[in-house]
Amino acid sequence: MREFPALSPLLPEILALHGRWRSEKLAVVTDETHKTWSEFVADNHHFAHGLLAAGIKPADRVGVFMGNGYPMLTALFGTLASGAVSVPLNTSVSDAAIVAMLGDAGISALIVSDEYRGRFDALLPQLPEGLLCISDTETSGWQSMACLASGQPDTLPKVSLSHDAPLNIIYSSGTTGLPKGILHTHGGRRDWAYDLTIALRYHGGARTLLTIGLYSNISWVAMLCTLLCGGALIVHPRFDALAFLETVEAQSITHTAMVPIQFQRVLEAQAQSPHDLSSMQAMMSCGSPLHEGLKRALFEEFPCGVIELYGLTEGIITTLDPEDADGRWSSVGKPLVGTDLLIIGDDDKPCAQGESGEIVSRGRITMPGYWQREDANAAARYVDADGQLWLRSGDIGYLDAQGYLYIVDRKKDMILSGGQNIYPQDIEAVLVTHPAIEDVAVIGASSERWGETPIALVVMRDEDTAMASLLEWANERLGKQQRLADCIPIGELPRNPNGKILKRELRKQYGEKAYA
Repeated sequence: MREFPALSPLLPEILALHGRWRSEKLAVVTDETHKTWSEFVADNHHFAHGLLAAGIKPADRVGVFMGNGYPMLTALFGTLASGAVSVPLNTSVSDAAIVAMLGDAGISALIVSDEYRGRFDALLPQLPEGLLCISDTETSGWQSMACLASGQPDTLPKVSLSHDAPLNIIYSSGTTGLPKGILHTHGGRRDWAYDLTIALRYHGGARTLLTIGLYSNISWVAMLCTLLCGGALIVHPRFDALAFLETVEAQSITHTAMVPIQFQRVLEAQAQSPHDLSSMQAMMSCGSPLHEGLKRALFEEFPCGVIELYGLTEGIITTLDPEDADGRWSSVGKPLVGTDLLIIGDDDKPCAQGESGEIVSRGRITMPGYWQREDANAAARYVDADGQLWLRSGDIGYLDAQGYLYIVDRKKDMILSGGQNIYPQDIEAVLVTHPAIEDVAVIGASSERWGETPIALVVMRDEDTAMASLLEWANERLGKQQRLADCIPIGELPRNPNGKILKRELRKQYGEKAYA
């Protein structure tokens, strides 16, 4: 019989303990402020008590539409401490998407940066009634964050939270359809942070540079791993490659998390203006494939190399350790500790080693489900022959003899040409080796003969390169079924803020043309 109770603190308690035992240690650096752990935790608790005093209850949803900075950190982690559920939104989405997502979440409160308040004044009639509206400064209809927090205790609110209590709702990127609300719980987020902290090599001395919007799950990875360890967050308002290099050198940055296009811009800036990058200990790349050439270049420039992470916000994650990269540059590694993977075919039976199929996963980091979307939950379920439940990824991959995972493509991006499955990512990997190509996306276009045929949308470094010669160059290097019907120059590929190419938009614009 246990004489002493085993405690399993959730994130609000863990952070509160950091405020006590790491009180004078640096916690946050932004353009506007530096905060120690005691100050950061006290600000979060003041705001949490303010929400509760204003009538927000645990499990109520709180919309957050803010730019990167200290107020957004307070909004997110103050909401967390109150037991309410944050719903952070990408600030680049359309008004219609804002209304749809916040309406779907059923928010009771809304926190908006001053710069976006005018936009929301016009949207409020379309949002749930009776909202508590909070902004940086007080104005008609809006209460200030400072006023809400003023006079409130600096202690953690006495709110009872279970392992399964909801913590936040992150809306999917919508690269293949309408965004879905991905629900995370307090216990799930804590366990997710523990497992990622090990995989991404965080520690109490971490100084983590954040350049992606704090609404993104990529930023949540870096934030929660750093805060779990009692490290420090250095937050930039937006990504700037030169500012990134200057900050790494000046502030001895040890960790960061970015998408491949950002790393590409950093390498270009470093070539123009070299900086000392020796403080960097671990970098995560995710959001879209890290092509072999770029991955090799990062290993050459950064002594720590790069950890490529493949993952879904829903809870499928693998990482490739830098020590394992040589000889398997195209791999995304192995699953996190405690997570299992399986590759299944179209018949829902396990695939043989080296055979491509859909990636499914199970483990403690898996989300409990999509918010109020039983249809999406049903579509994401896979039940194996033993009755065990797995989460479908919608991605195609295979495992090699050593169990390393290789991503082939998104299932919905696959091109079916003459009865053959063609994976755009394979073709893109060839095209990016051409020195005149800066960026590329391959999609399927209508074909009278084959049903679908691949075409390439290319962003060029050298605009003098003829498309006919580029097409010939590519098709000499591609398999017979992979050969391109067209190469089309494009000024910029549409991406979401996490760096994923929006192929849905490209298919709308370029996929309807019929090729022979």
